[in-house]
Amino acid sequence: MGRKGAHSLPRPLAQHKGAAPAAPQTALDPANMAACPAARDKTMKYLHTMVRVTDLDQSLRFYCDALGLRELRRYDSEQGRYTLVFLAAPGDESAQVELTFNWDPEQYGIGRAFGHLAYEVDDIYAACRRLTEHGVTINRPPRDGRMAFVRSPDDISVELLQKGGARPPEEPWRSMPNTGTW
Repeated sequence: MGRKGAHSLPRPLAQHKGAAPAAPQTALDPANMAACPAARDKTMKYLHTMVRVTDLDQSLRFYCDALGLRELRRYDSEQGRYTLVFLAAPGDESAQVELTFNWDPEQYGIGRAFGHLAYEVDDIYAACRRLTEHGVTINRPPRDGRMAFVRSPDDISVELLQKGGARPPEEPWRSMPNTGTW
């Protein structure tokens, strides 16, 4: 089963004994549902991903003004000395990002276990132009017309994926090199 406590999906019989690989399973595949009873029972719902921010105004300029998310709600806790701001992409309030701003300054490192936030966009080039106009560096330009990466003011990696298939490559993106890490 791999490491202790890890779940592994059952391999289709066709993958045993050197046979040709079967079609990949998806999360809605009945075999996957059997391997994970909670998915079958619908006992959970994804709510949000929380990221800590060190400058709330700067972070809101990035996530809302540059990236295009909208603020859904905000909660200030005088006793806990923090502010929570919940954001979502327009029209998709089911997948939220919670910005947590602790009023007392702290330094945060980005753990290796966290990868990135990802958003599907209608026009990858327009999204990158808007980000650039707001002073955001495009760390991995959409040279392929499909994927780009940027980083928030707190160094959170954000992936942008073109909705549907890749767009035809365009300048200046096609010849733009990577900048920094993504």
